[in-house]
Amino acid sequence: GRGVEPKIVEYLKTPPDAEALARILGMLGMEPIDLIRRKEYKDLGLPDQQDDRKELIRLMVANPILIERPIVVMGNEARLGRPPENVLEVL
Repeated sequence: GRGVEPKIVEYLKTPPDAEALARILGMLGMEPIDLIRRKEYKDLGLPDQQDDRKELIRLMVANPILIERPIVVMGNEARLGRPPENVLEVL
């Protein structure tokens, strides 16, 4: 490659805004619900809003602990770092 470093996005330190999160979901080809950590969602006692994409994104931005991680962004591609083999696809 041309020295493009994969970027591991650390959501707990620098939570994405709704626009960034929507863009990353687009790169992953996922819906918000696919990126939510269910246990944390339940622990926070959040209402079941799995069909409301905008609301889920809002909740994820407000509670970054909900976002499954790590997500590796490389140029205009992204992969969920679980399982770790996924990341190899973009490297």
